[in-house]
Amino acid sequence: MIYPTAADWAASARKRVLLFGMSGLGKTHVASTLRGAGSWFHYSVDYRIGTRYMGELIADNFKREAMKVPFLRELLMTDSVYIASNITFDNLAPLSTYLGKPGDPAKGGLAFAEYRKRQDQHRTAEISALLDTPHFIGRAEDIYGYPNFICDTGGSICEVVDPEDGNDRVMKALSSNLLMVWIEGSEAHTGELVRRFDRAPKPMYYQPGFLTEAWESYLAETGCTESTVDPDAFVRWTYARALAHRQPRYAAMAANWGIKVSADEVAALRDVQDFDALIAQAIARN
Repeated sequence: MIYPTAADWAASARKRVLLFGMSGLGKTHVASTLRGAGSWFHYSVDYRIGTRYMGELIADNFKREAMKVPFLRELLMTDSVYIASNITFDNLAPLSTYLGKPGDPAKGGLAFAEYRKRQDQHRTAEISALLDTPHFIGRAEDIYGYPNFICDTGGSICEVVDPEDGNDRVMKALSSNLLMVWIEGSEAHTGELVRRFDRAPKPMYYQPGFLTEAWESYLAETGCTESTVDPDAFVRWTYARALAHRQPRYAAMAANWGIKVSADEVAALRDVQDFDALIAQAIARN
């Protein structure tokens, strides 16, 4: 680790941290708190994916839908309107909407082949956005004068790296530049995330092998065909399985490449001083 001891962390004039874990456990909240303190640069991997790497795909999808409306089609064909994604750190809906859900097109579902294509696009984009992190560390200090750096990753980071491979290029690039910190949730947190997702199911990225197995199992269990699958029902059915699939991968990332803190500890943070103290404690525990 780049901070071998709590004393090294406390003495460092340049604190660089990457947060990972299930979405909904406080990564973006912590990053926003640190950014608000004025001395931390906030790098959002999902924002980078949705702007630099998938922004054109997202905008083209908007235009494709708009072309189905005669009134908008005429305006687009004459360059009379401009259609773009208004993605922000706090609103990543354009990215998740593009990813979509597979199933019945009458219910907004995508053909499974198209869905897999978009999943593959996201995987490539996420790896690129993660590998951009060292560049942004330098950029943040060189241009803006930020000595400290927080990388806010998406929940799917564990799906695009191999935490058991000591030569994994993404993990090596990240861990040599930042302290890798897992925000670990409890069973109670997982239950609440499942209930929250059930109320508002959202698209997400899955590892290819996991997705194929889940899709085939769902079709066999329900007797649905590709075109009759309820998209929301499928992602609800898959969500808890995806969390269970990810948990050991997060744990391996922390064990082999970083440290861990609990979601309850993160929820109690009030300011930068609390964050510094928590990280020092976690390094000492490690």
